Amino acid sequence: MLSPVGPADRIAAFARGFSLEATRPSAAEIGEVAGILGRGSQIYLSAVPSQSLRQLAELAAAVRRAGFEPVAHLPARRLTSAAELADFLSRVAGEAGMRQLLVIAGDREPAGPFQDALAVIRDGALQKAGIEEVGVAGYPENHHHIAPGKIETALRDKIATAAAGGLRLHIVSQFSFAPEKIVAWLKRLRTAGIDAPVKVGMAGPTSIPALLRYAKRCGVGASIRGLLSGTPAGLFGHVGPDRIIDALAAAGDDIGNAMPHYFSFGGVVETARYAQDLATGRSAERHARIGSN
Repeated sequence: MLSPVGPADRIAAFARGFSLEATRPSAAEIGEVAGILGRGSQIYLSAVPSQSLRQLAELAAAVRRAGFEPVAHLPARRLTSAAELADFLSRVAGEAGMRQLLVIAGDREPAGPFQDALAVIRDGALQKAGIEEVGVAGYPENHHHIAPGKIETALRDKIATAAAGGLRLHIVSQFSFAPEKIVAWLKRLRTAGIDAPVKVGMAGPTSIPALLRYAKRCGVGASIRGLLSGTPAGLFGHVGPDRIIDALAAAGDDIGNAMPHYFSFGGVVETARYAQDLATGRSAERHARIGSN
């Protein structure tokens, strides 16, 4: 007779498929993370305005050499031409061995022919470069500049276009601090027949002041009230996504194929340690006890 699966087992099982997102990690940080995570772990690399696409490709190659699976962001509106797209793809596929990309629009006016992520997916250059899978953005709390109906239509268009072009597709969600909104959003996707894997964006262990800054910047300020409810005033330590992990692990099959995607606002090394401890069960039992209180 099989033993019943407890909360700690559910948490560890859900946490095993995690991915990590970092912004310009240093060589020292990459080396330290290599001592924490297993080989082949996915590290997403965000594209910041102060970093050229060539530098992003070089960083992806360094992450690959450290034994990880790099997944670079590709901001469509930053591309000045189809030639620049082809050059970037050649670098990340050739030098970094990348077969996946996260294609986003980018919060700026288009610098060239690509108006949004869909235009890049539709172009066909991804497949020519050997890219096999694309990630696209999802919004549990909607987008502060785009109507909800347009977001759903755009997501369906990306899914259909990727499938028609022979590309696998997954969704990477904007981070949220409201577990109930994330679970409800995932259930809506599944009810609507969208069964693509979802990497659920959540902030790794981070200080409360830093979380407040990122929440305001990214348009999810309202949901941070849920994160901070019950948090003692004057708490200066780091807080993690424990409540979100608890809710998603408890939701089980209702949310389909979903896994954590950690934004390393509090540092990539600390985030990697948190993710690995949870996935291997080292902190899942303690986590489950805290979540039940």
